Amino acid sequence: MSSALNDKPGKSVIGFSHAFNGLKEAIRTERNLKLHIAFAILVIAAGFTVRLKAAEWAVIMLAIGMVLTTELVNTVVEKMMDYLNPDTHHSVKIIKDIAAAAVLIAAVFAAAAGLFIFLPAFYMRLQ
Repeated sequence: MSSALNDKPGKSVIGFSHAFNGLKEAIRTERNLKLHIAFAILVIAAGFTVRLKAAEWAVIMLAIGMVLTTELVNTVVEKMMDYLNPDTHHSVKIIKDIAAAAVLIAAVFAAAAGLFIFLPAFYMRLQ
């Protein structure tokens, strides 16, 4: 892109508009993203319930961000591969599976971080 286009007033607002449109579309069409958002809301509610410390909130927010970001990247990979090669092809399947594996790894590590934070917090509330 030319630097003149990058210097246009309001370009950052337009960029945010595109980003929010993309997020809306992903939420509207992707079941797994909806599930991850629902879990994120539950985790945030649990965090308020047990009164997490600032460092714990930081870990939780980073974990949520990591899962949602990898889910969005996975969605991009899937849609791009479907667009580029609408026919079923073994290589496309492998690419999609690897992108899905990234989401799985992010979700597993986010869940582990959540357990490290919430198990002691809930245990302390029971005492």
